[in-house]
Amino acid sequence: MASQVALRRLGARAVQQQGACPLSRRRWASTASSPQVADPFRSKSTGRVTRIEHDDLPGNLSKRSDRFVEGIMPFMVPTYVRPAPVMARGSGCYLWDMENRQYLDFTAGIAVTSLGHSDPGLSQVISEQHTGKLSQALISTTLTSGAMRTATQAFICNSGTEANEAALKFARKVGHSLDTSGAKHEIVSFQGSFHGRTFGALSATPNPKYQAPFAPMVPGFKYGEYNDIEQLPSLITEKTCGVIVEPIQGEGGVNVASAEFLTALRARCDEVGAVLIFDEIQCGLSRTGSLWAHAHPSLRPKDGSKPAHPDILTTAKALGNGFPIGATIISSDAVGKYIKVGDHGTTFGGSPLACAVGNHVLTRLANRDLQDSVNSRSRTLIQGLKRLQERYPDAVSEIRGRGLILGLQLSAPYVGKVANILGSARDKGLLIISAGEGCIRFVPPLVITDEEIEVGLGILDEAMSEVVNQA
Repeated sequence: MASQVALRRLGARAVQQQGACPLSRRRWASTASSPQVADPFRSKSTGRVTRIEHDDLPGNLSKRSDRFVEGIMPFMVPTYVRPAPVMARGSGCYLWDMENRQYLDFTAGIAVTSLGHSDPGLSQVISEQHTGKLSQALISTTLTSGAMRTATQAFICNSGTEANEAALKFARKVGHSLDTSGAKHEIVSFQGSFHGRTFGALSATPNPKYQAPFAPMVPGFKYGEYNDIEQLPSLITEKTCGVIVEPIQGEGGVNVASAEFLTALRARCDEVGAVLIFDEIQCGLSRTGSLWAHAHPSLRPKDGSKPAHPDILTTAKALGNGFPIGATIISSDAVGKYIKVGDHGTTFGGSPLACAVGNHVLTRLANRDLQDSVNSRSRTLIQGLKRLQERYPDAVSEIRGRGLILGLQLSAPYVGKVANILGSARDKGLLIISAGEGCIRFVPPLVITDEEIEVGLGILDEAMSEVVNQA
């Protein structure tokens, strides 16, 4: 089909650029050369990629992914479904599996590889292992962006769930410091949230699918309804030491907090002396077009009052572009002055290599030109999703999100068809993921182009037509 032809052309162009992302010549993209990596799909004599179409695979090669999965599964804890295809390499916004089938990636490893796959500048940083003052860079960049105006210190760790664990522990420490009786220990989170899989972060994630197999949860957690302001006086009390919230819920269905809700949270936390934590692990680092989602123009109060800023901000995912790193940014006045030596720690957090990666990625993602590009690409993607909504009015009920974290909500009769649409799209060469109940989530690399977006939308249109018309 036309979209598949376009996909192959775009992928061929990415290959011809020898691993550089499609935007490598733009101001915000690195111009460093990529290290030469052995590619099993390149001919030793010509250096060209072997082309194998999705519908024309030799029998022995088409089973390569299956054999690989079957060989490793007996030795792996079954915490993830690991179906074929198995991805062998990536370049920019593209991935190739072990059969050399090409995919346009609209997932970015769930908002992780914001600079695209095999970014040459990042590869050079990893190979040279330049160190950088990441904590200082996080604070100065955050303050310069106009977000979290009280940011003063950062704790560097290895992942998003670790960043949130630190935030929750810090909130508990503040509570114990303010009330030595231990009564001020409750932590509030919200329905639809996802904060991680370790026990503290999991206890703040009120989803039976994740919690039930590991019950009971850590005591002292309360759950409220997202964007419900009226509940806050009874939900957040003098017993509350911390409130954790995502300005945009990713896993929960790409739900956007209202400016009024975040402002009300800030006010209520100030009233009772609770620490306000913004989890921006998925929605932060310019994914919305602003460095941090809570500073996005749409989340500023309409009455002109100051936007809600947190006492703690957590980040990870895109900070490493695939390398394990996370960070917990805090206010010294609200939090830092209560944290003492030995209150928290990490074995591998803050390693020179991790900080070098984080410093490089932060510099690239904080670039104003890249953020402008994200806003432009967002408009292209939203316009395309609106066309799909017009084309399938009975199947699509809503488009949600900001920047390049967007959700296409399916209407009730089609909620159960999300997996079918995702599977059909994957077979046609497009990788997308779900979120919440019946929502298709779009979190592509931030370096994606308008042309790539249009090709992806064309494939999605074909997949939806195939599934919706069969319903």
